Amino acid sequence: MSYDLAVWEGDHPADDTAAGRLFTELYGHYVDTDLMHPPTARIAQYVAALLERWPDLTEDEDDISPWSTGPLIGEARGPLIYFPLRYSMADEASAHAATVATAMGLVCYDPQTHQVRK
Repeated sequence: MSYDLAVWEGDHPADDTAAGRLFTELYGHYVDTDLMHPPTARIAQYVAALLERWPDLTEDEDDISPWSTGPLIGEARGPLIYFPLRYSMADEASAHAATVATAMGLVCYDPQTHQVRK
């Protein structure tokens, strides 16, 4: 089982409902498509910042990575990254991911709770 987060570039949504609609639009345009969209520079920087704290799953020899997929950058599409976390580490890792996103001026959305994370 995993816990998913979405992080994207753009204006901060007015509320959680608007964030959910925007996430659905971004997912449809960038993830649920046959077209490949390389990650934007800001999303690549975000992934690099996450990997400063925990290793990429592909390089995790000590089983300490919270990521459920690797390489993590492979989940990034254009201005969006939608990525799974190991459920057992979801609290700590999602809080960190949200904090980093906010510090970088990105939107972090939790599709499980339908809320913007800060």
